Amino acid sequence: MTSAPTLQPKFLPNRHDLSVVAVGFSGGQTKAGVDAAPMALIESGLIQQLEEDLEFKVTYDGQVHSYADIMPEEDPEYRNMRRPKSVSAVTRAVSEQVYEHASKGKFVLTLGGDHSIAIGTISGTARAIKERLGRELAVIWVDAHADINTPETSESGNIHGMPVAFLTGLATEKNEETFGWIQEDQRISTKKLVYIGLRDIDRGEKKILREHGIKAFSMHDIDRHGIGRVMDMALGWIGSDTPIHLSFDVDALDPMWAPSTGTPVRGGLTLREGDFIAECVAETGSLIALDLVEVNPSLDVQGASDTVRAGCSIVRCALGDTLL
Repeated sequence: MTSAPTLQPKFLPNRHDLSVVAVGFSGGQTKAGVDAAPMALIESGLIQQLEEDLEFKVTYDGQVHSYADIMPEEDPEYRNMRRPKSVSAVTRAVSEQVYEHASKGKFVLTLGGDHSIAIGTISGTARAIKERLGRELAVIWVDAHADINTPETSESGNIHGMPVAFLTGLATEKNEETFGWIQEDQRISTKKLVYIGLRDIDRGEKKILREHGIKAFSMHDIDRHGIGRVMDMALGWIGSDTPIHLSFDVDALDPMWAPSTGTPVRGGLTLREGDFIAECVAETGSLIALDLVEVNPSLDVQGASDTVRAGCSIVRCALGDTLL
């Protein structure tokens, strides 16, 4: 049996109010099926568990948003980006959805979808936190990939590999139809960004990480220090007085635990290590938003249920579920 957490959040009015945003969008990459993830997670009982086991008052509009009504008729490549207008329109809509909840002081749980949606989720929480508390937002990005390519450094043109570049201002655009809508109050500082679990990084991304002194813990660091020490260092870098947005790509986990994802890379986190990351962030009392992305039930049908269960476990741990 589990019991509801008792820790009071530092940056939210109360610990019970939680909003769920379900984003069925796969346009930031080329493999279909990741749009089915939110419904798979919800049908597995996730929202019911949050309400009954962890005693959250969940606000959920009952739909997985596909944003079909705002998709452009034509969406040619631009600056090496695939489907730039579609991804821009969807992430702008997601940003408004997340902002609406976060500005009221609610915890926001976003279920994706591919990781391009983080352009929307993080810009929404960053804006809300700056308005509500006058504070910068910290981001913990748990992922096999750095997702910090600019359009020019990207080898694939897939925008799910670019969200951090747009969120930090390393990539900018004046045209509103292609991410020009992102304003300064929706961005984050590279100094408040921490990566955990990296193991598949493009050459251009390595250069960006080094040049900007971005704090990143690869699987090599986790092997060397252990996940406990890595989390101490990661949270120490952020500090105890900063709201945290945790963006968790399920491909951070080794394919043994989460095979149903678009870009699996061997040699990743165990499920316990993934849960531990989420537990440590929860224990800070600073977590104000969580993304769970890149579950793709169609890619490894036999492993889909394992991947969905892993995703639910990460969410529960981040929201205060404990072993004892």
